[in-house]
Amino acid sequence: MSGAPASVGSTVPRPGPLRRWRLRLLALMAVVGPGLLAGLSDDDPAGITTYSVLGTDYGYQLLWVLALSTLALIIFHGLAVRVGVVTGQGLLGLVRDRYGPRVGSMTLVLLLIANLGTTCAELAGVAAGLELFGVSRYIAVPVAAAGVSLLVLKGAFHRVEHVLIALAAVFVCYVVAGVVADPDWGAAAHGLVTVSMPVDRDAAVIVCATVGTTLAPWGLSFIQSYAVDKKLTVDDLPSERIDVVVGSVLTGVIGFFVVVTCAATLHPVGASISDASDAADALRPLVGKEAPVLFGAGLIGAAVLAAAILPLSTAYSVCEFMGREGALDDGFSGAPLFYSTYITIMGTAAALVLLPGVSLVPVLVLTQVLNLVLVLPLMVILYRLGRDPGVMGTYRVSERTRAVYLAAIVLVGLCVTALAVLLLPGR
Repeated sequence: MSGAPASVGSTVPRPGPLRRWRLRLLALMAVVGPGLLAGLSDDDPAGITTYSVLGTDYGYQLLWVLALSTLALIIFHGLAVRVGVVTGQGLLGLVRDRYGPRVGSMTLVLLLIANLGTTCAELAGVAAGLELFGVSRYIAVPVAAAGVSLLVLKGAFHRVEHVLIALAAVFVCYVVAGVVADPDWGAAAHGLVTVSMPVDRDAAVIVCATVGTTLAPWGLSFIQSYAVDKKLTVDDLPSERIDVVVGSVLTGVIGFFVVVTCAATLHPVGASISDASDAADALRPLVGKEAPVLFGAGLIGAAVLAAAILPLSTAYSVCEFMGREGALDDGFSGAPLFYSTYITIMGTAAALVLLPGVSLVPVLVLTQVLNLVLVLPLMVILYRLGRDPGVMGTYRVSERTRAVYLAAIVLVGLCVTALAVLLLPGR
């Protein structure tokens, strides 16, 4: 009889293995974005330049710093996503609500300083990359700032996300270069697992810059806000963990290949990096006269990707602190504070980079040292939020895993302390 109930004991057919894998893949693709973008944006011009200096000046010796930084990135990006998904709030709004406006204001100031400095670094990367093609920074920076702003602010949320992920394809340049350079893989493996470093200011600065460029303050804020903006739920957390791990590991892998490329080509001849053309020379033995083109393309693509993300992170943070709605799909009339903040940060950074006499490589490296100093209090705040049962409920950081987060905080704290000691007058 039509419409009769199913017989007792009947079951709904379970999907086959292939269909189950397809469903899992679709679930992953639906949430991918926050982890991948936040991770890959760490391989920005400041990161590429820092890794290039690391390999050029110290060969394979300091690769362990990159390895530990990548582990810390996985740990804290994963925590930031979990806090955002569980609470439905970005970092600044949560800090203000939980600890009051004073702590919230201090946190916002830290992020504004860090984000403005790093946005300057991204636009400096655009300038450095296009200078390899003979384009003046006074043309490159305004055009890039305006173009990136239009891409982000005029595009629909998911369209922007797809464009930004597509830009990440430029990082293949660095992986290919590292393989072709034929580095000493044994020395590279030794550098990854053996903790050693010269005790001097220059080594302390580059170690701190490496940690700061990998685990940046803006990344913690952005990935949490972006997960909220993407409307992820606790059911998405398993897939989002994969997104975070993949994005973070790719960050470390790309950084690794940049270091070994410079360690294999520039370090043996005692070269130093003072501008983008010096870094491009690392590729010259591998690809000949096309080296500036390859390095410049990678640098510009990385810069555009990160320059889109940094002001976006700032706009999220300001709106969260002010208790105002703000998202990419809202439009200027729906979120004037969000859009105005984005434009202000981008415009201010462009103006600073165009100041006469600004040297681009120091801007790229020293902003990452600043990131390290500023990320430490943010890590402590995020850890306290993750441990707070009133905030996280059953999703709080467990007793079994708290040591992992504390180890990452101690690592950053030791770097900051060492930097402060070595930079004291008279040392």
